[in-house]
This record gives sequence, C-alpha cells and structure tokens, in this order.
Amino acid sequence: MPISGGKRMRKKAAAFLAAITLCWTLGSAAPASAYEGGAYHFGFKKSKGGQLPSIAEEGFMPILKKHEAIFLGNTAVKELYLTFDNGYENGYTGPILDVLKKKQVPAVFFVTGHYVKTEPQLLKRMADEGHLIGNHSWSHPDMTQVSSAQIKEELDKVNQEVAKLTNQPAMKFVRPPRGIFNDRVLEVSKQLGYTNVFWSIAYRDWETNLQRGADYAYTNVMNQLHPGAVILLHSVSRDNAQALERIIDGARGLGYEFKRLDSLDVKVYL
Repeated sequence: MPISGGKRMRKKAAAFLAAITLCWTLGSAAPASAYEGGAYHFGFKKSKGGQLPSIAEEGFMPILKKHEAIFLGNTAVKELYLTFDNGYENGYTGPILDVLKKKQVPAVFFVTGHYVKTEPQLLKRMADEGHLIGNHSWSHPDMTQVSSAQIKEELDKVNQEVAKLTNQPAMKFVRPPRGIFNDRVLEVSKQLGYTNVFWSIAYRDWETNLQRGADYAYTNVMNQLHPGAVILLHSVSRDNAQALERIIDGARGLGYEFKRLDSLDVKVYL
C-alpha cells in the first residue's frame, strides 16, 4: 500500500527529530573544552552568583578570539542577548514570539533547512516582528567532518531560502551545529561573511520527553545570569515557552536590558 504524502512528511520529520536530538545530546552535553580529533565541543563551567562562566579559561578561547566569535557581550554592563535554536517545530515558537512581541524583546533564531522548508510562515513572522534569523546549517552536520565546500553549501542553502521568504538582508550570524567546531570551520564561515555565535548561558532543555516544568527553566536561566550574557534556548522546549515571560520580567527586575545581537561590536569585548 503506497504511503500518503502526509505520512511520508511525518516519517521524514520523525527521522529528522531523532537525528537532531542525538546531535544536541552529543554536542551540548559535552564537558567543558572536550577535544576529539581536532574538534572542540563548546562547553564551560556555568556562571554562579553573577560571576562569569569559565569560557575565558577554556582551551578553545584562542580560536574564538582569532575569528572574533561571539559568546559574551560587554561584561561591565547588565545587557543580555537572547538566542534560540530552531531545528524543527514543536508548537512553541508561536507562543515564544507572542511573549517577545508583548515584552518588546529582540532575539535571534538560528534555523536549519528542515525548519526553513516546513515553517515558512513562522520565518516570515520572525522577520516581520524585527527578529534576526541566523544560520544553523541546512542539514545540521558536524561541520568539522565535512569539506570546506560542503560547509559553504550548507550555509548558502539556508541563506538563499530564507532570503526568498523574508525581507531580511544577507545573514550575519551562524551557529555551528551541536556547538562542534575547529579553526577551519570558523575560518570558512568567517570568509563567507558570518560571525559565529556561541553562548554563555544554557541548560539541558532540548529533550522534549524530559520537560520538567516552567519553574525548572526559570531557575536554570536566572541562576546563570551575568552581565553581557548570550543566552541559548531551544524553541522545542515547552518549559522555555512557559517560562519565557517570567525570565524576561525577572531579568529586568534585576536591572538587565535585552539587546539586539547586531548592536554588539564583538571586537571591543574580545
């Protein structure tokens, strides 16, 4: 019996979900400065009590500086930069956008090819409401394991398809899939005109079958707040969607201001 178009799409989405979940598990959960075969997994000891995380002490710091990658803003002022990874849609990006619009908070959404193909209306809404759309690659590979030509192809496809759907100018920002990178990956993407964006606040939020409630998301983010933080959240998380308004209000209550990532001059802070 032939498979219907709807069933085929659901099977493809399920396969992508399984692959990308494994990618996040392997990458984002890696220990600080893990090093395997020349590839770094971006990781660090988390911020506590408003102190900075250990990024400046990690072995990959010289590479970040060399290629002017973003992971922090001005650590002398209470500014925050909100970023989301959008590998696939789980029903929470709309509510997240609702909160951002209500609270007038800018964000960057790093999207994959799967997201571009399946969620054109949400992409248009992101751009129309003043958010930045960043490049998270077309197929979410380990960029250190593909050729430089393939890296270019991965990034070009996302850029071209997003440009067709939105009025956003050429993409400025890229986030390497799984947080895995090396000198070559950052060099190639920089030559293509991108600034690589990592983060200084994150928690294990991407597992959709292991959601622990809005309080858990709120506590994890608030406990890590520090000046100049770049916050990474995954849009597939119900906890994040339910906690976002409270996180914004809580951060503002502590004197923090949410800023657009394209207002940051990374050269000043490296």
